[in-house]
Amino acid sequence: MTDITNSPTLLALAKAHGGLNEAAQAVQAAVQSAPGTGNTGASPAAEHQPIRPAVLRAAQLARDAEERARDRQHVKGKLTARERLDLLLDTGTFEEIGRFSGGDIAAGNAGAAVITGFGEVYGRTVAVYVQDFSVRGGTLGVAEGRKICRLMDQALAMQVPVVALIDSGGARIQEGVAALTQYGRIFRKTCDASGFIPQISLILGPCAGGAVYCPALTDLIIMTRENSNMFVTGPDVIKAATGESISMNDLGGGTVHSTTSGVAHYLGADEADAIDYARTVLAYLPSNSTAQPPTYAYMATRADREVAARLREIVPENDRQPYDVLDVIRCIVDYGEFVQVHELFACSAVVGFACIDGRPVGIVANQPNVLAGGLDVDASEKIARFVRLCDAFNLPVVTLVDTPGYKPGAEQEHAGIIRRGAKVIYAYASAQVPLITVILRKAFGGAYIVMGSKAIGADLNYAWPSSQIAVLGATGAVNIIHRKDLQKARDAGQDVERVRARYAAEYERTTVNANLSMETGQIDAMIDPEQTRGALVEGLKLLAGKRRMRATPRHHGNQPL
Repeated sequence: MTDITNSPTLLALAKAHGGLNEAAQAVQAAVQSAPGTGNTGASPAAEHQPIRPAVLRAAQLARDAEERARDRQHVKGKLTARERLDLLLDTGTFEEIGRFSGGDIAAGNAGAAVITGFGEVYGRTVAVYVQDFSVRGGTLGVAEGRKICRLMDQALAMQVPVVALIDSGGARIQEGVAALTQYGRIFRKTCDASGFIPQISLILGPCAGGAVYCPALTDLIIMTRENSNMFVTGPDVIKAATGESISMNDLGGGTVHSTTSGVAHYLGADEADAIDYARTVLAYLPSNSTAQPPTYAYMATRADREVAARLREIVPENDRQPYDVLDVIRCIVDYGEFVQVHELFACSAVVGFACIDGRPVGIVANQPNVLAGGLDVDASEKIARFVRLCDAFNLPVVTLVDTPGYKPGAEQEHAGIIRRGAKVIYAYASAQVPLITVILRKAFGGAYIVMGSKAIGADLNYAWPSSQIAVLGATGAVNIIHRKDLQKARDAGQDVERVRARYAAEYERTTVNANLSMETGQIDAMIDPEQTRGALVEGLKLLAGKRRMRATPRHHGNQPL
């Protein structure tokens, strides 16, 4: 890091005098004894490049501020802002912007409650701002807002991702509406950057009130099990307004937002885990929407064929028997490495990042282990948001389908399954990145259409031999189609279940299998399970040249929200 605190001359002075404080005193004394000479006489190291007392004072303040930060943060089990930067960025790559901006060196104030600058993650430039809770509780005032906005302007000009590490008491009350105005400016710039450069927020402390909407507007929110909190109104306000008593963790802790509200996309075990997840995600994303994601060297081996062969045994023949779709995903992606997003939320759907033959992709899959892989309101929003993220940043989407349809019931209808389920349709229908879909087992009703069907815009669609595609499953369809026949059998004293089973078997033979979809062109090929990875590799190569097209001159669509 380029900074006066690392100046060789300054370090030599500190060493010669036994510390920065002593060096500052010596320099000040030399200046007072020989004013106007420009020679401090403090050290041979400073003879050719004298150090002004104000510069030494600034360095001293910076060192003291970090010591105070360690004392205040470590007792809470939290890292300092600069320690967090060290974990996030490649070693020695951080270049700070405006270190003393917002400070008053003469009055002993080292700077604002936010650190801004640029660094590298796996060799690629990112912009980063880190709120420093050890300075005025990390609150945001005019100086902090200006630093963040300037950084975002530079990030947009340089077309690089922005990573925010949040640990703040919110708007600085003493600055009133001037502080609130800065949040408005940050909101605006975050919206300007949305879909153009990746934006990731790590909540490593409190984030309350209007401040929560800064991370809410970004692409991914990462929280930790301890210390992370997000809420619009805190426990004290809630108790005063409603009489309800609730702790900060139960109201807006990392676990709540990762499992219940869906606000957080990842729950880190600690700060190091959370920061490592941010680094990992950035490795799959391009620097901006005009660039392609990075590619990685991958050499196919005999082990790939052995892993692919396992796919024959993962999905049970009985279509009512659950299995873990993660086992399927690990068999088709490079090295079995899959980075889940929203892992603990809406678990009937699985989304995340992986590489196939060295190319980053987004994976969307139904999870038969949870609700049989059915789509509910939360799973629909989870999938839609992820597909939109992939489409914004040029990641192909691979969809693995095994779903009986949308989850039925009054609860879901009243929760808005029509409005919220439509988000999946909008996401897939408007996506212009390569879309490849594989039907593993069941694809029924509207869920078949929305989960990356050919009709909604997918480029390549494959099906396993055991796949079933229909408006309804066999049992449900027979109960409707043969309702009168079943009633007649019951009136005649026949075994109704045997009659129903006969009709169901006939329906599966003629309607539910994938042949009809192949004949109408909705499925491009029937593939054996062990062919899946190979089909995806070749499909991604084929679609590598796919480019965006503007279908209409509209400003933007009015998607369901």
